[in-house]
Amino acid sequence: MKNKIYTSLFVILFVLILSQMSKAQDVNFSQFYDLPVLRNPAIAGLFNGDVRVTSGFRNQWQSVTVPFKTIALAAEFKKMVSYQSGDFVTFGFQTTNDMAGDSKLSRTQFLPFLNYHKSLSESKRTFLSAAFMAGPVMQQFDPTKLQFDDQYLGGSFSASNPTHQTLTNTRLTYFDPTAGISISGESGQSSSYYLAFGLFHFTKPKVSFQPQNDFKLNPKYVLNAGLVTQTSDYDRATFYLDLFKQGGAAQGQGGVMVTHDLIQTDNDEKVSISGGLFYRLNDAIIPVIKLDYYKFSFGTTYDINVGKLVPASQHRGGIELTMSYKAFSPNHIYDPTYQSKCPKF
Repeated sequence: MKNKIYTSLFVILFVLILSQMSKAQDVNFSQFYDLPVLRNPAIAGLFNGDVRVTSGFRNQWQSVTVPFKTIALAAEFKKMVSYQSGDFVTFGFQTTNDMAGDSKLSRTQFLPFLNYHKSLSESKRTFLSAAFMAGPVMQQFDPTKLQFDDQYLGGSFSASNPTHQTLTNTRLTYFDPTAGISISGESGQSSSYYLAFGLFHFTKPKVSFQPQNDFKLNPKYVLNAGLVTQTSDYDRATFYLDLFKQGGAAQGQGGVMVTHDLIQTDNDEKVSISGGLFYRLNDAIIPVIKLDYYKFSFGTTYDINVGKLVPASQHRGGIELTMSYKAFSPNHIYDPTYQSKCPKF
C-alpha cells in the first residue's frame, strides 16, 4: 500500500512541477537518466555494482542547419569504506566534447568527481550523499569558417576579401566546479528513490574569448528525482525528473520507462527490454527503446521537435545513442552482505 502511495505522490509532483516550468534551457542528452554524472555528481554510484562506464552520442538539428554533435564518456568506481559504518565512496570522471555551427565551435571538458555516501540505516539502503566535481573546460572555434559583412563586395562573398574584424583569441580554458547533495533509499521491498540538488558554475567562470569582454557563466541550480517501483516479478516502472534554472531561464524534462525482464539470474543480472516516453518542455517529445543484456545496456531515442523550430525542422530533432557497462568486482560478485548494503537505484 505504501508503495502505491509513494508512486502516486511522485507522479503528482512530477506533473505539477512540469506544469509550472515554461522557459527552455540548453539540453545535454535526452537519455539523461543514463548519464547521471552530467545531471548531478551526487547521484553517481546509485547502481547495482562496483564499476559503471557510460557513453553517449547525440546528433541534433541535421535537418535544419550544421548538426550539433555531442559525445560523452564517464566512469564510476564504488568502494565500501567499512562494513561497520556501511558508508561508501564513489569516484571517477565525466568527459564530454561537443561541436556546433559553421565555425566548429567546440567545448571539451574533463571533470573528475568524488561522492561520499553516508549510511543512515543499518537495515535499509538509505544514504545521504555529498559530491564535488571540478576540472578544466576547453573551448575553441575556427575563425576561417566565419563570414563578416565587410567581406561581401559587389553583393558577393569571398573569403579572400579583407575584414576589419579582429579576433585575437580563438581558444579558452577555464576551471568549472560543481557541488551536489542527494538522499536515496528504499520504500518497502519493491521501490527505490532518490532526490538530489546540485549547483553548477558557482564560481561564475569567465567564458569570453576576448579579454575586453567580461562574459561569465551564471550558476545553474539543478533538482533531480527518480523513483522505480516493481509492478510484478518481471516488470517495473521507472520515473525520472530533472529541473534546471540558470539566469533567467528554466527547463524541465522527465518521463517514464516501463521494463520487462526476459531473463533473471541469481546475481541480479538481467536481460530486459524497456520502452518509454519523455518530454522536454517546449522542445521535444522523446520516445525511447532500451535493451539490458546482462552487464551491458543499449539505448536509443529520437527527439520529435514540438518547439518553435517546427516550421524549419518539420518535427525532426535528433538521434541519440547510449551504451553502458556495469558489474561487481570479483571480490563482491558472490558477497550477498556487501550487495545488500551497496547503494543502488
